[in-house]
Amino acid sequence: MTARSIIPGKELLRRRGGFTLVELMIVLTLIAILASIAIPLYMKSTVKAREAVLLEDLYQMRKAIDNYYGDNGAYPSDLSILADKKYIRTVPVDPFTNSNETWVLIYSDEGDGVFDVKSGSDGTGKNGTLFSDW
Repeated sequence: MTARSIIPGKELLRRRGGFTLVELMIVLTLIAILASIAIPLYMKSTVKAREAVLLEDLYQMRKAIDNYYGDNGAYPSDLSILADKKYIRTVPVDPFTNSNETWVLIYSDEGDGVFDVKSGSDGTGKNGTLFSDW
């Protein structure tokens, strides 16, 4: 044999580098499968987070209303009074309506001020109840 004899596998070293169309299609298929799993999980987690924010905002505003009543003997006439008197920093934004103007105010039986607050959203939570009932 001569020095130019073919060594098995040697011709593969001379081939140009790169990916074949089949390899690229396999990678794209795997990415699509992973995305189809990840996107719904992401969407569920964002809704769950917004529900948690809504519950916390309602809790804090109701607590501030109770504290205001305890200090003043009357309910506030509006939520902005709670912010003005520093019971809360600001009137929070409803995470489902993206506005702080959509809160539904429940007035006391005597009509002397805001007794409770609810969300102005017409959506339904993961537990099947309306946000406006929370």
